[in-house]
Amino acid sequence: MKRWFMSALILVLLVGILSACGSSNSSSGSSSGKTTDTLAAAKKKGVLVVGSSNDAPFAFIDQKTKKFSGIDAEIIKEVARRLGIPKVEMKQTKFENLLLELNNKNVDLVTDGMYINPQRQKIAKFTTVWYTEGEAFIIPKNSPIKSVDDLKDKVVGAQKGTAFFDFANKLKKEGKIKQVNVFGSQADLLLAANTGKIDALVTDGAVAAYSLKQDPSLKLKMLDPYTPQASGVIGAAARKSDTKLVNAINKQINILKENGFIKKALKKYGMPDNYYVPVQK
Repeated sequence: MKRWFMSALILVLLVGILSACGSSNSSSGSSSGKTTDTLAAAKKKGVLVVGSSNDAPFAFIDQKTKKFSGIDAEIIKEVARRLGIPKVEMKQTKFENLLLELNNKNVDLVTDGMYINPQRQKIAKFTTVWYTEGEAFIIPKNSPIKSVDDLKDKVVGAQKGTAFFDFANKLKKEGKIKQVNVFGSQADLLLAANTGKIDALVTDGAVAAYSLKQDPSLKLKMLDPYTPQASGVIGAAARKSDTKLVNAINKQINILKENGFIKKALKKYGMPDNYYVPVQK
């Protein structure tokens, strides 16, 4: 009886082990042996999910309309429409976690004014360049300042903790700026320039242009022409395996550059002409 019980027990365990092995192999084959086609999946669902930090003027939910808005939003919605994807949804994520969310497959694409650089290209596949963006100087509309050379005897404001504050101090050390005043926020910076407390301010060009566009009561303008010294190129980030998606997007981006759509999107959010990047041959 005992031998029969032990034999039966061994048989049950053996069957269990073999079943587990078969189940494991089957699961592994279906998950790792097949790469998801993000483009095909988005077309089938009718939705493309993009990651953003809700960052104006790049990709954000407009508080008035509750719609997905911004430069990148305008571009990706038009691209998606042309690819046969009727809807684009934004998933809000902290900027520093956007590529992590992408590679964890929680979003299909990242569209948030993200600079294309070698470090990010190690973990994501970027589209062709959509547009360029960098620092900008903001001056009063009646200012005599015509170029950066005119700042030698001027007081320039910058926001503490930003790369633009460091940039302003660098110019001061080089003798290109007389004095740098520090401010705690973008709003304080704009107010100081608007009330004549500073002669100019330096900040993120896209954010500055959008702020001026949104508040016409500000008697300020962007210093133009001006070529940013710390400019970056912007595109969308996809997973390394999503070559088909990136190629499809790139084809549409080139069309949107040629037909003027991207120029119009930049202009709509107050961006200067030099942010436009033509089709790269």
